Amino acid sequence: MTLWQNSTTGPGLQFWKDAAKGFEKANPGVKIDVQTVQNEDFDGKLQTAMNSGSAPDIFLQRGGGKLQAMVEAGQVKDITDGISAATKKVIPAASLGAESLDGKVYAMPLSVLPSGIWYSKDLFKEAGIDGTPSTLDELNADIAKLKAKDIAPVALGAKDAWPAAHWYYNFALRECAPSALESAAKSKSFSDPCWLKAGQDLQQFKDTKPFNDGFLTTAAQQGAGSSAGLVANHKAAMELMGAWDPGVIASLTKDEKPLPDLGWFPFPEISGGSGKPGSILGGVDGYSCSQAAPPQCVDFLNYIAKTEQQTAYYKAYNSPPVNTEAQAAVSEPYLKDVVKAYNAAPFVSQWLDTVYGQNVGNALNVSVVNLLAGKGDAAGIVKTTNDAAKKG
Repeated sequence: MTLWQNSTTGPGLQFWKDAAKGFEKANPGVKIDVQTVQNEDFDGKLQTAMNSGSAPDIFLQRGGGKLQAMVEAGQVKDITDGISAATKKVIPAASLGAESLDGKVYAMPLSVLPSGIWYSKDLFKEAGIDGTPSTLDELNADIAKLKAKDIAPVALGAKDAWPAAHWYYNFALRECAPSALESAAKSKSFSDPCWLKAGQDLQQFKDTKPFNDGFLTTAAQQGAGSSAGLVANHKAAMELMGAWDPGVIASLTKDEKPLPDLGWFPFPEISGGSGKPGSILGGVDGYSCSQAAPPQCVDFLNYIAKTEQQTAYYKAYNSPPVNTEAQAAVSEPYLKDVVKAYNAAPFVSQWLDTVYGQNVGNALNVSVVNLLAGKGDAAGIVKTTNDAAKKG
């Protein structure tokens, strides 16, 4: 079987190699070819492979509208009946539900990946910041303190588009009621005024110049000069990103070890928004089997759901596992904060480009970058997204 994953180097890639070897040892005659596809290229290459009939047997599943499109095209295997009793004991039903459509499970969840702001405690202290901001006004005040000390406040890898769009997603989460977000997922209509307001919030935030110099040409996760690399090497104080970021940051520090002063806080609240306070963006990363994959594919998914494998996954990726027994191994204070906020959230939305599907998601991401580049505005985000939705 072939396996597509998105860790190019380090412990993440090693996890998959070790998992494949362990499964092969326990299942003589089975071979798993672990292949790496760069994260930013993953969705496009997977879609091409699916459409050409050369899909990998096992692959990273984003979920949401992207999963729905695969299901409708008959490209992904229904694994509902193949999930073992042992797996169901340690993987919560809610996590399996995040990888389901119409009551059928199409992927094995591995990690909970909420969004939030990762920051350097040392740089906050250097700027005289005590604690973390809970409101947008407090965040803006902290940014001003960092700039006064010539510290780049926020690292942003806008070259890859989606990290920039995450700012818009979070503003939308604060401005839009859960019903508006869920309604848009079905209607693909973004006429609710909250979508425009979220864009206006982003425009106002961008006008305070919070991002690193050259953010439009900065990559997200590749090299010391990426947004994650800037945080890893104390060249910037913060980055808005999902819960995989600690592992990426660790791989980009000088000694390739976790950043000792790393902290996390939820996206700040906004006055007057219709979103439920405490709501959080994020998702559940999982792995699917293509429709033509052999039965051993589902066996492998049960294998990587085991506690020992989930503990190894957490240690490799430095992100919270979904396996409830493996969660006991989480020791980092920032990851404990992530899990606490995620569990307490009154509403959780997946990444909006995932929820609304690849075509709409790509249009949304590009229009956000255009706004940040001064080539578009809040109304342009809404128009571009609606136009993409009409095209299907």
